[in-house]
Parts: sequence; C-alpha cells; structure tokens
Amino acid sequence: MTFGQGEPPWGSGGSHTPWNQGQPGNQGRPGHQGPGQGPDSGPTPDWAALAEASAARTRRKRLLMIGGSALATVAIGAAVAVVIVNADNGDKDNSSATALPTASDLPSDTTQPVPSFAATTPPPPPDPKEFISSAAKDKAPISPESLFPGSQLTMGTAVYKKGATGSTTNCASVARGDLRQVLSGNGCTRMMRATYVKGKNAVTIGVALFDTEAKARKAKEQADKGNLLSLSGAGVSGFCNTVVCRTTANSYGRYAYFTVAGWTSGKNVTTKDSTVYRTGDDVAEFAFQQIIRRGEAQASAAAEQPL
Repeated sequence: MTFGQGEPPWGSGGSHTPWNQGQPGNQGRPGHQGPGQGPDSGPTPDWAALAEASAARTRRKRLLMIGGSALATVAIGAAVAVVIVNADNGDKDNSSATALPTASDLPSDTTQPVPSFAATTPPPPPDPKEFISSAAKDKAPISPESLFPGSQLTMGTAVYKKGATGSTTNCASVARGDLRQVLSGNGCTRMMRATYVKGKNAVTIGVALFDTEAKARKAKEQADKGNLLSLSGAGVSGFCNTVVCRTTANSYGRYAYFTVAGWTSGKNVTTKDSTVYRTGDDVAEFAFQQIIRRGEAQASAAAEQPL
C-alpha cells in the first residue's frame, strides 16, 4: 500500500505512534484528520501495515546490537587470554625456584647406599655393691658421724637414743675372746662403734672394714666365739662387761658388723628377753642399710661423670 509521495513523517523514526496528539478533543482517536486535511486529502493510512513495518525495523536493530555485543565479548576474552599468557611467561623464572621436581627430574637409581649410624646403647648403671666390695673402689670418706648420723635412731615405732661413738684402726683392742684374733687375722683396718639405748636396754654396734669382701665374710663366719666390747659414755653406763649378753655377726661387701646387746641394770640376757633381741636386731638392720646407702651414693656419683 502506498501513502502518496513517501512515508508519513513518523515512519522514519520507527517509534512514533500514528496518533494526532496535542489537539484538543482528538486525543485517543486513531485516524482523525488534523486541521487543513479534508476528506479529499488522500486515502486513510493502513495502520496495521505501518505497525508491522515498524516492528520489523526494530527487530533488525536488535539483532545488530546483539551481534555487536557478541563480537565485543569475544574480543575482550581474547585480550584477557593474551594478558594471562604473558603473565605466566613473566612468572616462569620466579616460580622455578619453588616448583616441585617432576618425575623425570627425580633420580632413577635408588639403590645407592645411604648413610648409616651405629646404634648406641647407654651403659648399664654401676652396681652399688661393687663400690663397697673392695677398698680399691670404696673411696668415699667414712666416719662414725656419717655412718651413725643424728642424735637418735627410729626403726618402725621404736626410738633409740644415741650414746657415745668411737673409731680405731686397732680393731682387736675393742673386742674380747676369739674375736680379737679373727679381726686381726683377716686384716681388719678400722672399727667404728656407736651405742644406742631404749629404756633399760642398750646395744653397741661395731662396723669393721676389710680390704676385700672375702675377708669380711670370713671374719663373720669365724666370729662364733668372743664378742665386741660395749661402748659406754654420753649418758650410758657400762653394760655387758661381766654378764651374759646377746651378740650377732653379719657382713656385706667389705664390711663386717657386730652387735652386743643387754640390760643396763647388769642382769643376764635370756631367750625370753624379746626387747633385748629387738634392740640388737633393729640397730644391726640400720647398720646394714647404711652400708647399702654408701654403695648407692658412690654408684650414682660415678654414673653422673662424663664418659
């Protein structure tokens, strides 16, 4: 369909509505003639065809815009890819220092010997008895004060007050009977004594030193006749000088230890006097523990010395 000479003015924009707008009384009325246009001015436009043509032009513009956007997106993506590749090439040298080696970079021969270290086992701690079994190793200082410390002795529930102490290198001079010869014959080098008292019971303990464990053991075995002289003083009167008393003999390491226990009243000891027996046994046990502690102290000191 034709519209005289050319399309109406609104056709070129593609977005104007073929309405006569702005004329009072004609708003909302399609096809109304404006001033100066009578019925003979020309045929009435085909509004449906005009609308269809305008929609077709709009679709073409939209397709052109979509195509242009797609091309711009592809171009931007290509530019970004080029930038990423260039960045990777620039960081190649910097990342090589920290990159993990590939399988081809690893050595294929794994049979080469590796360094080995010999297993080291710490030496066993020294045996405490070794230090108290011979004069050659038993070098720690010793005295009645270190062997019988303090002013009293507690064994279980029993408490014994310490009396006089003494030390001599003439071991036979503090013994009587056959024990004198036993001490001298086996080479006793020193005798240390101490007296303890509890109530009417008293005991003197004597610790004799020998050069070897064998000599101390032999002296203990031969001490079946004779006994140790009691030590009085420091508040304890003489005892066991002219009466029957209970005696014991034992040895450990290079030490032999003897006891003589009885009544301070001067009466004879019988097998029924359990308190006298206990007094002698308690003090003998204490002497044994002190000898063991002496060995342990020297073994501990030796273990702490650098190799």
